[in-house]
Amino acid sequence: MIAMIYIVLFLAAVLAVVAYNMYQENQYRKKVRDQFGHSDKDALLNSKTSHVRDGKPSGGPVMMPKPQPAVKKPAKPQDSAMRNLQEQDAVYIAKQKQAKASPFKTEIETALEEIGIIGNSAHTVSEPQTGHSAPKPADAPAKPVPVPQTPAKPLITLKELSKVELPWFDVRFDFISYIALTEAKELHALPRLSNRCRYQIVGCTMDDHFQIAEPIPGIRYQAFIVGIQAVSRNGLASQEELSAFNRQADAFAQSMGGQTLHTDLAAFIEVASALDAFCARVDQTIAIHLVSPTSISGVELRSAVTGVGFVLEDDGAFHYTDTSGSTMFSICSLNNEPFTNALLDNQSYKGFSMLLDIPHSPAGEKTFDDLFMDLAVRLSGQLNLNLVNDKMEEVSTQWLKDVRTYVLARQSEMLKVGIEPGGKTALRLFS
Repeated sequence: MIAMIYIVLFLAAVLAVVAYNMYQENQYRKKVRDQFGHSDKDALLNSKTSHVRDGKPSGGPVMMPKPQPAVKKPAKPQDSAMRNLQEQDAVYIAKQKQAKASPFKTEIETALEEIGIIGNSAHTVSEPQTGHSAPKPADAPAKPVPVPQTPAKPLITLKELSKVELPWFDVRFDFISYIALTEAKELHALPRLSNRCRYQIVGCTMDDHFQIAEPIPGIRYQAFIVGIQAVSRNGLASQEELSAFNRQADAFAQSMGGQTLHTDLAAFIEVASALDAFCARVDQTIAIHLVSPTSISGVELRSAVTGVGFVLEDDGAFHYTDTSGSTMFSICSLNNEPFTNALLDNQSYKGFSMLLDIPHSPAGEKTFDDLFMDLAVRLSGQLNLNLVNDKMEEVSTQWLKDVRTYVLARQSEMLKVGIEPGGKTALRLFS
């Protein structure tokens, strides 16, 4: 509202200046006519002339007038009047330049334009702030947008790697992680993946050959398969231990610049728990004791047992092994004290116990009858020892039959689930 009042006042001032100028001009013309006029009309006064007002002609087309003889007029009055008009025009032009353009036309301006007093050029609408009238500050340089980098593809896909079946692992009790590298690398050191459970690291060389990974110079690997044995005679590995193994495998993969795929933990524990319960049921040892009525010397005992194929091991027991070196039967003292060569040289014994490890012994009656019982009878005869059971009762033929039946039944259960007694899988599970 205040802006409208200022605009109206400004237009009123402009109108007053224009009216005053017109009045002065009329007075000047009247004065000139009074000084230089005569009774004869001048031809130029009745012709259409061109008056310059704001650079615009008024009237019709301009006709070039015929030259007329110049009439001398008094210079002083004319110069004084002209200077008066020029000063008034200069004041008017200065006020026009100082005036601010209105963004819209009022009713007074519209009326003035219609009568030609105010030209359209005096009403230039100011440009909005978003136009080009004011220079804009330079835009700050845009921050570079990070271009997402496509991760490098592994030399062998994790999906393909997870389908590889290797003799070193059994998915029923080996918790496995697969590591695929994006660049073939040498293995400079073996990582520690577990403190309690047994684990293996198998590497895939550049010729797609799988082997136990070793830090050998010149051997480059494109992938690794690492597995921790979660079921053994120590029991089932806990979920925390398996999660820790995953973290160790991730760290190893990161150090090698590879990608990792883990076995589903919940599904694995479900299968491994059932297998662990089964192993606990069949993991049995049969013992038959050979006892002397008096005592036998350690030297004599050692000579007899080594003569039939037993070997004293570092664990303090004599072991009878198969062709692959796996223990089938063992001999220990009655009080479970370890045998040593020093003790055997200087000590006498009441007897010893002969043990059959069901999961470690090959299945079949031949193993029990022709090997185990045959060795027991031979040693009993050589050392003049009695065969007794855990109750120190002399064994009978029926007892031997019952024991044989029990051993064969447990081994039959193992065969049904694909675990061969005395085989590699059995030796790993029952270790």
